[in-house]
Amino acid sequence: MDKERKAYFRERLEKMLNDVLSEADKTLSEMIGHNDRYPDPTDRASAESDRSFELRIRDRERQLLAKIKSAIGRVDSDDFGVCDSCGNDISAARLEARPVTTLCIDCKTKQENHEKTHAG
Repeated sequence: MDKERKAYFRERLEKMLNDVLSEADKTLSEMIGHNDRYPDPTDRASAESDRSFELRIRDRERQLLAKIKSAIGRVDSDDFGVCDSCGNDISAARLEARPVTTLCIDCKTKQENHEKTHAG
């Protein structure tokens, strides 16, 4: 991958990182500044459900943060865009769709099929 393309993906990954961190800060600010006194038990239950849902989203984003940081590390070490499984280049279209990916489409398809056949 050429330097210009690597710089593009590094910038894109850094933007993703900043967006996720910004959303996390926003959620934290809202939770700290939120009044949790609800006279109606139904309102309280609804608020708890909303908070639980928001925390699940933030947990997924926490996992995404680790993937983004790892991808930035791969850009810096010249491993970005190379499949961890087969060593072939990951297609530009796949990297555009999911820049944190570590597997080419063929290896990812094999992995998903293996998970389906060996699930539960």
